[in-house]
Amino acid sequence: MGGALQCAQQQTQKWTRRTSRDGVPRESSPFITNADMDKGIIYEGKNMALFEEEMDSNPMVSSLLNKLANYTNLTQGVIEHEADEDSKRREIKAPRMGTFIGVYLPCLQNILGVILFLRLTWIVGTAGVLESFIIVFMCCACTMLTAISMSAIATNGVVPAGGSYYMISRSLGPEFGGAVGLCFYLGTTFAGAMYILGTIEILLTYISPSAAIFKSEDGGEAEAMLNNMRVYGTCIIALMAIVVFVGVKYVNKLALVFLACVILSIIAIYAGVIKTAFDPPDFRICLLGNRTLSRRNFDTCAKFTKIDNKTETTRLWRLFCDSALLNATCDEYFSLNNVTEIQGIPGVSSGVLIDNLWSTYSDKGSVVEKRELPSLTGTEETKVAGLPYVFTDIMTFFTMLVGIYFPSVTGIMAGSNRSGDLKDAQKSIPTGTILAISTTSFIYLSCIVLFGACIEGVILRDKFGEAVNGNLVIGTLAWPSPWVIVIGSFFSTCGAGLQSLTGAPRLLQAISRDGIVPFLHVFGHGKANGEPTWALLLTACICEIGILIASLDSVAPILSMFFLMCYMFVNLACAVQTLLRTPNWRPRFKFYHWTLSFLGMSLCLALMFICSWYYALIAMVIAGCIYKYIEYRGAEKEWGDGIRGLSLNAARYALLRVEAGHPHTKNWRPQVLVLLNLDSEQLVKHPRLLSFTSQLKAGKGLTIVGSVLQGIYLDKCVEVQKAEENVKSLMAIEKTKGFCQIVVSPSLRDGVSHLIQSAGLGGMKHNTVLMAWPQSWKLTDNPFSWKNFVDTVRETTAAQQALLVAKNIDLFPANQERFSEGNIDVWWIVHDGGMLMLLPFLLRQHKVWRKCKMRIFTVAQMDDNSIQMKKDLQMFLYHLRLNAEVEVVEMFENDISAFTYEKTLVMEQRSQMLKQMQLSKNEREREAQLIHDRNTASHSAAVVQANAAAAAPERVQMTWTKEKLVSEKHKNKETNLTGFKDIFNLKPTWRAPPFTLLWDAPSIPASQHSQAVLVPQYGKKKTTPPPPPPPPPNF
Repeated sequence: MGGALQCAQQQTQKWTRRTSRDGVPRESSPFITNADMDKGIIYEGKNMALFEEEMDSNPMVSSLLNKLANYTNLTQGVIEHEADEDSKRREIKAPRMGTFIGVYLPCLQNILGVILFLRLTWIVGTAGVLESFIIVFMCCACTMLTAISMSAIATNGVVPAGGSYYMISRSLGPEFGGAVGLCFYLGTTFAGAMYILGTIEILLTYISPSAAIFKSEDGGEAEAMLNNMRVYGTCIIALMAIVVFVGVKYVNKLALVFLACVILSIIAIYAGVIKTAFDPPDFRICLLGNRTLSRRNFDTCAKFTKIDNKTETTRLWRLFCDSALLNATCDEYFSLNNVTEIQGIPGVSSGVLIDNLWSTYSDKGSVVEKRELPSLTGTEETKVAGLPYVFTDIMTFFTMLVGIYFPSVTGIMAGSNRSGDLKDAQKSIPTGTILAISTTSFIYLSCIVLFGACIEGVILRDKFGEAVNGNLVIGTLAWPSPWVIVIGSFFSTCGAGLQSLTGAPRLLQAISRDGIVPFLHVFGHGKANGEPTWALLLTACICEIGILIASLDSVAPILSMFFLMCYMFVNLACAVQTLLRTPNWRPRFKFYHWTLSFLGMSLCLALMFICSWYYALIAMVIAGCIYKYIEYRGAEKEWGDGIRGLSLNAARYALLRVEAGHPHTKNWRPQVLVLLNLDSEQLVKHPRLLSFTSQLKAGKGLTIVGSVLQGIYLDKCVEVQKAEENVKSLMAIEKTKGFCQIVVSPSLRDGVSHLIQSAGLGGMKHNTVLMAWPQSWKLTDNPFSWKNFVDTVRETTAAQQALLVAKNIDLFPANQERFSEGNIDVWWIVHDGGMLMLLPFLLRQHKVWRKCKMRIFTVAQMDDNSIQMKKDLQMFLYHLRLNAEVEVVEMFENDISAFTYEKTLVMEQRSQMLKQMQLSKNEREREAQLIHDRNTASHSAAVVQANAAAAAPERVQMTWTKEKLVSEKHKNKETNLTGFKDIFNLKPTWRAPPFTLLWDAPSIPASQHSQAVLVPQYGKKKTTPPPPPPPPPNF
């Protein structure tokens, strides 16, 4: 005690020393080590304004500059989130960010990226201004609706530290959360590959074309470019991975530089558009007829030129003709058409917008043409391969352009990824994200109109700027120089790739540490400072797959699928929770409505199939497989998500539907209530009973595992919890899918009765009771075991339920065992509607009993026609669609129980009488029910009289004596066989005997080589203990 007090005093002294110069103690955390606290001294003297009160003494400009200095676009790691759970936090207090620095700028930087600089002009030229406007509007509307749903999630309670994944998973649940989280991770990873491919394209096409390793030969320029992309991409991935591994702080320091590049590039574009209104730039393009020429191999746009009053051919002539002479043989199209030169960027006031309104889709390898100009094609189709035309590298159509463009609007979760670093996440995330989407949407939509109004259509369709001397098309419009866009886009895409390689491993680490995907557990580990080393390695490998594809136009639709899947489920979560009226769903965001989420979900799904229907199906299959894997193998998590609420609502609806009517005989299957016995340690005495249940049910239908503890619930509540844990763990081991119900009752008999009566809910109630044979009923110290068993039989019969009693249950096979041969024997003594036939059929569906054969034994007297009986029984099995061997056992009449014969004979007489009365089907059913009710009433009256007499137990006299049996047999000898046929003609009604005995170790001579024997047990209700079951057929 004294040592603990001394340690506390020393710790208090340490905390006392950690004060600022004004005497106010600084905030300290017990999770920060001494080394980390020593590093914290570097923050002294810097602007650490966290509250409004401090802003009075700190200038606004100084505060803003300090925030910009600490600006970062990195996704938040999982360290903060894990610290909340395991109390092992290691963090240094940093300035809390507001809406502008923490959300708006990161979203702006992530949304404006490579597609804007490299593909937007090409999309406008190909699809036209109108269709491009539709494409951009659809994509921006999708992200805006998703941002509204995200705002609702962010304002519904405290935003957890850890970013978008934690917000989504805690709203969707572990299954959907894990699937969406992995889709988000794959999308972020492929986005890194797309950014790297964009970086290499800018480097090799516009900055330094001579740096290409593979040179084009014989027209193989496209293939050489792909190989260059693969080589350079692999090197850049390795370099970026090393930078991220060494330290994220270096990436963090460059974040402001990358942001500045994006903003300056956008400003340069708008400045260039304004300049074109009064001074358009001089970028001339050369046309042969109406075909656009690539100016990489010639400088003069003319066929001839005059030098010293002499007409000489130009380099363009030599590209189309076989020699430089004027009488050379030239290409026919070259000879028929003139070479013209037009202004590539005529300016805003030129009226070129009218020409660019409509789409100009083309096939792969076609020449980029200005269709408004006249052209003579000649009599023969000329070959264009190898000539200096501008060709389209891919086939273009509307849906393909949607898939390529959509990645340019992703990145809306960049602000929510840093939720733990915001002052007020519930305010900053909605405001900053929606403002960033509004800003970028305006930029994209305005750029479409401005590009169409300023730039000639053939240049817009020239993807790589070959008609303007290999310049970046959007760079030709920029002011003051095209290099502003080239350099700015290069650093912007390079920074975006670095941020993707930094954020994706942290997202994977967060999913791994949640424990919902077991095989990803290894990726939750990292370096001592928490950096996800293994996750970074996996991310680099997946990113390399995108690099090997080597085409930005092919990678873009892939990541579009994953992001659209993620956005779709975000909208789904909000819509579901609103429609289910979840009590905890109370978002403060007042502009939210469930119809917006539903519209966003529908738009995401439509865009997925618009982009690529086969990619959409593949993405859905991947998400579905992840969902089922987490459901099957993942850890149980209860996050209070909306999907669980949807499941409860669906279950309630289904129960109400099931309650409406009784199940048809075609849908009947045993819904089992398993009665277990527990020992003094609350352990299950007969575990094989659950093994047999799983083999019989195979996960289908209802299974309720119940047990009774004797006592009072207030005294046994702890034991009940322990018993439930033991039973559930055993159910998991035996793969028994069902529910556990433990009942506490003053007596075991009453507890079993309560279970039989009340187990289940609504239409989901059991119709079959499964229990083990009472082995200790003959012991003197347990005089009530037989009484409890008999009462269970009676109550099950009164409840019109089937009772299965397994004898020698401990000898039954386990789920791991497999029978290579053997039989399942059914002693079919009395027609029970097919219950005994159904049980072996269900058993043979399981792997344990699959190779066992089914045999049916029936009993006949010596003077019966056994051959005809066998044929009739085979026909009965044929109608039941069961494959089984049929055996007829002939026995003397003295060996057959009088009650069994009486039961069969009564059924024969009823069937014959109803048949002779020639009643309709409904009348026969009503008459049979009336006879049943009368017999039940008379039997109940006899029981009441017997109980009132309270006579001593005596030997029960059967209703039928031997003499009466003989006389009745001779009286009905002619009709006996006909009555037996009527048994097989009865319709299956699943009427079960009082109980069915299942044997594992048969002592029946006819069933010596069987693995199991099913025998129906009939008998009068007695007040004396039941004798041990004799081997059939001696009932």
